[in-house]
Amino acid sequence: MSSSIFTSPEEAESAFYAALARADLDGMMAVWSEDEEVVCVHPGSIRLIGLSAIRESWRQLFESGTRLIIRPSRPVQWLNVMTAVHTVHQHVHIDGDHRLHPPIIATNVFSRGAIGWKMVLHHASPAPDTDNLHGSDSPHIVH
Repeated sequence: MSSSIFTSPEEAESAFYAALARADLDGMMAVWSEDEEVVCVHPGSIRLIGLSAIRESWRQLFESGTRLIIRPSRPVQWLNVMTAVHTVHQHVHIDGDHRLHPPIIATNVFSRGAIGWKMVLHHASPAPDTDNLHGSDSPHIVH
């Protein structure tokens, strides 16, 4: 693992999105905590637990050749001395694809340890189609 030290959760999150944009596997893994209980859920995918599974998922994504440009917006952040929870809307642009894609809602959780702030969870899922929800009589909360 890299010895990158992130002095704030915002710095770690910025490094996460920068590594994602560069398809930089080492940069991506430098953001993650070295604890084996780390969790990652990519949009529409299964829950991955542990550094090996997470590393392999990012390796496959980066080696596919798809380059993603992600602009996080609408942050909501919660912070205490040892933990930070950030939820954002991710606006995803695929290099070479000029279509407008719906946002993805992501939750990024960071833990403060001896070597600074590190990611312990990234969970991303597609945002609902709110245009169709507004006219519906069904509840908007699934659970």
